[in-house]
Amino acid sequence: MTNNKQFLDPNIIVKLGKVNLVARLVVEGFISGLHKSPFRGFNVEFAEHRPYMPGDEIRHIDWKVFGKSDKFYIKQFEEETNLKAYIFLDKSASMNFPNTEDALSKLTYGSYLSASLAYLMLQQRDSVGLATFSRKIHDFIPPRSQAGHLHQLHEALTELKGEGDTDLAGILNQLAERIKRRALIILISDLFASSDKEVVSALKHLRHQKHEIIVFHLLSRQELQLDFTAASQFIDLESGERMVASPREIQKQYQEKIAVWLDYYRQSLQEASIDYQPLNTTLPLEYPLISYLSKRMRKR
Repeated sequence: MTNNKQFLDPNIIVKLGKVNLVARLVVEGFISGLHKSPFRGFNVEFAEHRPYMPGDEIRHIDWKVFGKSDKFYIKQFEEETNLKAYIFLDKSASMNFPNTEDALSKLTYGSYLSASLAYLMLQQRDSVGLATFSRKIHDFIPPRSQAGHLHQLHEALTELKGEGDTDLAGILNQLAERIKRRALIILISDLFASSDKEVVSALKHLRHQKHEIIVFHLLSRQELQLDFTAASQFIDLESGERMVASPREIQKQYQEKIAVWLDYYRQSLQEASIDYQPLNTTLPLEYPLISYLSKRMRKR
């Protein structure tokens, strides 16, 4: 899709470290590839023609109009500025997995994704805000569209650490009461919760308030496949509970249960007109950007 795809590979960007650098490289590499996709020009809409004047860029000349009138006219565009978006990023302890030097944790992946989406939206002159949470809301930055706003968002995302357990449904209901005006809500989480039904109900609460919602469900390869080769001790990062098991003996049953869990979210959220995107954190960050952009295109 893009000549800079090497910058989108999580195994490479983990070595870059800085949130602002990763976001810029990911988004600029992504945008540079849009000329090969139907999304070219996604951030602007045609407004009107005006006569060509010396100094205007030739690439903006409408050659179809020239063919009919034998006169040069420039196509003018106006940017879409109506979108107000909130990124909800889960920073509970379970988001720290996997914690290795050569792979991104779900939290780091989510931070890079949040920064990239914010960068992309601000490039479009949209307003974007950020809320990070575990059992409580830690950061709440209201949406703004000024270029300098990106620095504040990056500061909140830099060196973000997962901590504590989460009350995902309760947090979503709190945020639903806090956000009064219609907005785009982007939830980035592993969706580990005591009650999946309560999480779906809370997301429906937001949808009932006319918000548009995209859910990015982050899971690592190991969480999806349980592809460990030897007997292992598994630790719940939020409760501290421990269990020893042989992955080979339970892998098939585990994968079946994961598939049922993912299907529950897929079906439940689809019925509520909520966009649901499960993501393996080994996937390049261009995948969630494509998903976000596709949603914007469908709403135009």
